[in-house]
Amino acid sequence: MARLLAETADLLEIDGGDSFRIRSYRRAAESLEQTTVDVTEAAGDTALLLEIPGIGKGMAANLQSIAATGSLPLRDELLAKYGSAILDLLKLPGMGPKTVAQLWSAAQVASVDQLAEAIEDDRLAGLPRMGAKQIEKLRKGIEDYRRSSGRFRIDDAEEAAQRISAYLLAFPGIERVTPAGSLRRGRETAGDLDLLVTGPACQPEHTHAAVEYVAAFPGIHDIIAKGENKVSFHLASGMQVDVRLLPSASYGAALQYFTGSKAHNVTLRQRALKMGYTLSEWSLARLDDDSVIAAATEEQIYTALGMDWMPPELRENLGEIEAAARHALPRLIDLADIKGDVHMHTTATDGHNSILEMADAALARGYRYIAITDHSKNLAMTNGLDEKRALEHIRRIREVDRQMEGRIRVFTGIEVDILADGALDLDDDVLAQMDVVIASVHTRFEQPREEMTARVLRALENPFTRILGHPTGRLLLRREPFALDLGAVLRRAAELGVAVEHNAAPERLDLCDRDLRLARELGCRIAINTDAHDTRHLAKMEYGLRQLRRAWLGPEDVLNTLGAQEFLAALRPR
Repeated sequence: MARLLAETADLLEIDGGDSFRIRSYRRAAESLEQTTVDVTEAAGDTALLLEIPGIGKGMAANLQSIAATGSLPLRDELLAKYGSAILDLLKLPGMGPKTVAQLWSAAQVASVDQLAEAIEDDRLAGLPRMGAKQIEKLRKGIEDYRRSSGRFRIDDAEEAAQRISAYLLAFPGIERVTPAGSLRRGRETAGDLDLLVTGPACQPEHTHAAVEYVAAFPGIHDIIAKGENKVSFHLASGMQVDVRLLPSASYGAALQYFTGSKAHNVTLRQRALKMGYTLSEWSLARLDDDSVIAAATEEQIYTALGMDWMPPELRENLGEIEAAARHALPRLIDLADIKGDVHMHTTATDGHNSILEMADAALARGYRYIAITDHSKNLAMTNGLDEKRALEHIRRIREVDRQMEGRIRVFTGIEVDILADGALDLDDDVLAQMDVVIASVHTRFEQPREEMTARVLRALENPFTRILGHPTGRLLLRREPFALDLGAVLRRAAELGVAVEHNAAPERLDLCDRDLRLARELGCRIAINTDAHDTRHLAKMEYGLRQLRRAWLGPEDVLNTLGAQEFLAALRPR
């Protein structure tokens, strides 16, 4: 709902709509992102909707329309005028609604492809704010967008899976809905969403009613296909969803098959053939007489093939089949192992909650410690801290630490900017007073590889740098990693004892699983953090943990599994 309202605000701004009306949609979208009210349930009671800040009678009616139809008439009307592809332009760097409106007015550009044509035809030259540098930036942005087009972040895929699953489980006779594919394997992005459904309603003689119920899901944009036991459709976001209704007897075989990966499945089928079996989405069966050996559970299938069952995150044909056959799979890290989160922001800069609120939320999650790491002054847009404010912030953090009376430790910290030349953004005598100093690149991403590598290496040399934050600077599906000799950076970090961060925010997931494996191989200390800007963001730790698991990391590989004092002692000495 928040996304639909925000998109409507963007479309109104492109259309030259009333500024007050645009602000009302944006404010409503922000309120929905913050509210704890289940807006779908509240849609039946206007009074409940009106209790949400930023929601008036008109906006309440809009929410009721979305709850009933999965759409918003004004948004549909504007998309009919400009075409749905116009929203894709907003995913390009430096493209806000005003720029999109300018491109539409001057060159009738309403899609990424049309923008690419306009650039090639030199039709943007001379337009306001369209100098050579901006046009080149757009050209590169289009290349990045086309590489990632058709994929969705893990949190978007999971939110869609939860929403559809809740709808499906309301149907009598549907007992279980399980995501498969990329989402189950924990990949950082997904191309589509596979949902496997079981229960009495999924028996062959009963599937007709269940299929019709699936096809009536209110969030469907268009139906691709509808068969006896499968419905494929697009959501408004463009995500393709395949819902398969399965008899319980073949659930395990289908779950194994549709979880993948393709490479894992190919190797597993080859193993089955060598043992005299055939493995399909229906069963593991004998080659000679087609008798079923296993089908109901994944565990039965892997056991019959002489292997241990393996976590889905490992199924990428990177040695997991051989390890499972040797009964030598690693014990992977999980949420229960995490004792603290040491990268988060408060109202002192660009966060939404106070120090105390972040500490209380972390305590409720069972953490033993956190670090408050607000931004430094170079990020003016975030109200970053200068030296004077940073010292005052240290005092406030220590006061909250005392207030918690040992129930949870609250460490002092900062996320200090790595400046263009590699210097840090605050004086050393201020950094010296921090428990946790995270050094991060937030600007000048376009530096050549040699310059960026030298920049980050110089930051590592600063004796007060204890953690390198989101080391490659990527934003998934929005910004490619900056040019960097990551191997050189990780090797030097390992030598100096500087920990490298896996940033669990689903828009970053930086380092990626491949780079996490490299970091461990090079002897780096690894910390996982959420980079939370809101108490609810602490829950995003789970997305990062999936990447650690995909990298085969166990509790012993990650600093946050240590207790409070052990964690500090494991960081580079101050």
